Order: sequence, then C-alpha cells, then structure tokens
Amino acid sequence: MKRIIFILLCAIHSVCPLIGQTLNNSLTYSVSFDTLKLFDQARQREVPIAIYKPKNYKSNNEQRIVLLSHGYGQNKGSSYLEYSYLTEYLAAKGYFVVSIQHELPTDSLIPSTGIPQIVRRPFWDRGADNILFVLNELKKTNPELDYKHITLIGHSNGADICALFPQKYPNIVYKIIALDNRRMALPKTNDVKVYSLRSSDQKADEGVLPTEEEQKKFGIKIIKLENTMHNDMDDHANNEQREEIINYIMTFLNE
Repeated sequence: MKRIIFILLCAIHSVCPLIGQTLNNSLTYSVSFDTLKLFDQARQREVPIAIYKPKNYKSNNEQRIVLLSHGYGQNKGSSYLEYSYLTEYLAAKGYFVVSIQHELPTDSLIPSTGIPQIVRRPFWDRGADNILFVLNELKKTNPELDYKHITLIGHSNGADICALFPQKYPNIVYKIIALDNRRMALPKTNDVKVYSLRSSDQKADEGVLPTEEEQKKFGIKIIKLENTMHNDMDDHANNEQREEIINYIMTFLNE
C-alpha cells in the first residue's frame, strides 16, 4: 500500500495525466510550462514569471487564477521554480498558475537586523507591486481568465507579501493562502478569505496571527502542520508533506 501511495505522489511531481486522482476525483489535465521575463516600464524592473496551465482546458466557467510568491531566496533568481509539486498539481486540476520571481540578483539583500516590520516592508511593498503588475499584464494577454476569484499563495517572505497585498490593494483578490508567514500580519477583514498553514518549528511574531475570536469573526482558518517544518514547504517537502499541503490547499480553494 505504501508503494502505491509513493508512486501516485511521484506522479504529482512529474505531471503525468493521472496525477492527484487520489486527492481529487475531478478532471485532471496534462500541464504546459513556460517562463517569461516581463518588464515593468513604470518601475524599470524586470519581473520573471513561470506559467503553469492545463492543456486543452475546457469549461463552462472562466478559468481561475492562482499567483504564487516564493520564500526568501537571497536573490539567487530561481526561487519561483521551487514549488513545482504545488504549481504543477494546481495546473493539472484546471487552474491558471503564475509563479512570480520577486528577487533579482541585483537587488539588495533583506536586512537580517532591525525590526522586520520596518526593515522588510519595502521588500513586501515591491512584491505587492509585482503581483499587481503581473495581474495587469495578464488582463492584456489573457482577458478570458476569471479576475473575480484570484487566489494568492505565498510561503514565508512570499506569504508576508500575500498578507500585505489585500491591505495595500483592496478588492482585487478573493483568497490568500499563507504558508507560514511570520512577520506581516494577516488581514482581518471580510473582504478577502484568509487561510494559513503553519509549520511545526517556527513561531510568528506577536500580532501576526489573529486571535481565536478574530478567526471566528472574520472566518480565518489557521491550521498547524505537526510534521512539516518551515523550510519543508517548497520542493524540499517529502511525499507525505506534499500530499498534506495539497489536500489543505485544494480544500481552501474549493470552499
């Protein structure tokens, strides 16, 4: 039985036509993958993206968008490709997935000292601006997509960016799914649906996570992953961790 589960989970990573059927019985597509380097003239900034989309997608509904923001990669420039187990799976389930590279080799490194909410805020602002720019570009190239139900998914520093986005640019995104944001407070509002998966080894700064009363008031869902550390939410995750993360994210997306 363990061998069968292992084979099916390996298929998630390779994006074979049958991936994920143990997790979701709906139609599954093969996936196309491409990378582009967009350029924001207003900010004079390159914004690399990776696009994962289902081949031969057919639906009576507009195709939903997921934008992924990676964790801090010290400007190595390839961090946006390090969540393939998730981006490929979501595309195979019919989502139009865009992973955004927020750091460039020429950028300053994020400060390791100082109050994070102050010294890191410019980096989160830049990430939020990247997301807005990518969305505006998508509206030009893919106007047929569903722009009323946009979901942001982010990990670590990318989750901080996702937490900031609806507060900086309200009434644009439908849901955010934060994978272990630790510094930027999750939005407390009924205007966006908020979910968060928490690691087993890292704690968020004070005030980052809503209280139990606030979670009930705003319908925020916080779930701790007892067997997944902070650094195991990208492609370092093992098969069991990947399956658990995917299961939760699919549940959030389907709500």
